[in-house]
Amino acid sequence: TMPRKRKLLAQLSALQSNSSIPPSNAWKNPTTTPDGNSSPKSSKYFAAEKKQSSQLEADFFNQPCISLAKSFLGQILVRKLPDGRELWGRIVETEAYLGGEDEASHSKGGKQTQRNAAMFMKPGTLYVYQIYGIYFCVNVSSQGEGAAVLLRSLEPLQGLDVMRELRSASRKGPTKPLKDWQLCNGPSKLCQAFGIDKAFDQRDLTRDAAIWMVPGQELPGEQDVVATTRIGIGNRGEWSQKPLRFYLRGNKFVSVVDKKMEREMAAMEPISCS
Repeated sequence: TMPRKRKLLAQLSALQSNSSIPPSNAWKNPTTTPDGNSSPKSSKYFAAEKKQSSQLEADFFNQPCISLAKSFLGQILVRKLPDGRELWGRIVETEAYLGGEDEASHSKGGKQTQRNAAMFMKPGTLYVYQIYGIYFCVNVSSQGEGAAVLLRSLEPLQGLDVMRELRSASRKGPTKPLKDWQLCNGPSKLCQAFGIDKAFDQRDLTRDAAIWMVPGQELPGEQDVVATTRIGIGNRGEWSQKPLRFYLRGNKFVSVVDKKMEREMAAMEPISCS
């Protein structure tokens, strides 16, 4: 039998190319695609997003960590596979890691190692690390010594079939096909779905041919962003309680929803007198 990885690569190249976007009028009925398939390969919002595909440049990434973590929401991560197809996903959840003072950061105390070197590189540098010896997480360096933003969840826009293949290859045993919202709703899941591994560590998002970001069309306002505590960092004193995770309120592709915080936000909203 062919090793699993080779088999997956063969499957990937056998999949039809999904780089062509149908004309915008094809999206009027979101339940069917132009070929009559009831499960679209691309999100129905994608035709509009594709028009505005100027890449995010260095000055976008050159901002303080918390500001960058919020600014990422609504922007689009693009991954170009070796066969030329592109995977697109809208960033819907991030976490800020502030460097030296941050007890939950890999660079706490300003400690620089071979592993976390990317956190000290210029803003827009990818920091990819491994957890549990198997899974990968991807971060982007910001302004500030050793500061970086973890990309936690994406809303898949294009190449969902390929994401499904890449995700299922890393799951053991017979499994049900993943639903769209399960493809990238967590930091390791999005790395699997986008084929991001340690080889992407220290790459520059503004210059890389295989991974970059483009501006999203509809960027959230302050009222659309939930700020809450980070996940899975253990007991880091006051740092465990700081609201350094940001996500798009009401978005079903977010990994973990803070219902209490959302109720508080709703209670503070002015009641419209229409």
